[in-house]
Amino acid sequence: MSKAALLARLGHEFQQPALLTQALTHRSHSSANNERLEFLGDSVLNCVIATQLYQRFPQLPEGDLSRLRAHLVKEPSLAEIATRLELGAQLKLGDGEIKSGGWKRPSVLADAVEALIGAVYLDAGFDAAETLVIKLYADLLQQLDPSTLGKDAKTMLQEYLQGRKISLPSYTVVETQGEAHCQTFVVECSIPQLEINTKAQAGSRRAAEQLAAQLAYEEISHER
Repeated sequence: MSKAALLARLGHEFQQPALLTQALTHRSHSSANNERLEFLGDSVLNCVIATQLYQRFPQLPEGDLSRLRAHLVKEPSLAEIATRLELGAQLKLGDGEIKSGGWKRPSVLADAVEALIGAVYLDAGFDAAETLVIKLYADLLQQLDPSTLGKDAKTMLQEYLQGRKISLPSYTVVETQGEAHCQTFVVECSIPQLEINTKAQAGSRRAAEQLAAQLAYEEISHER
């Protein structure tokens, strides 16, 4: 994906292009990296998400709002957004980080998203950064269900099936890719009684299982 395509997905045209370059530069590449922008973006992100949750869920107490915010701003959620943006292909990484697959590592991707938010904030102010965050989080905010607060995908899927006396899903590694130090796992989640089979890929078996479970849960939800 080209940088122009990335800008189109972000919906922001940088007045200071150097900020975009810095946001996409990992510390392994040069000293002019995205760590400071990440620090700034993290604060902006937390403020915007907190505001959105406060407005969307007026009945929720502070503790539940805090847990929802933590769920949205944690590494897997940010990495999911980065994957959707195809951000990994745009990152500037050092040789060692490239060889170890840094462009697809969740922590690297999550940091880059926060850095982008920080870059937009410096480039055009809080309103522009807020618009970006709401755009990036539109799907996650829409799907947010306070009743599943703090539960991961495998737990939610298991509880749903147990409540309907359906056999629990099986998780099978169907493929591994890459070198030993940089492997990705393809896991299948199978629920024969519902004729559901989903597959997901991630940098660890556990993460792949969670993603496959999430796909299965979403498939069940759409059919209800």
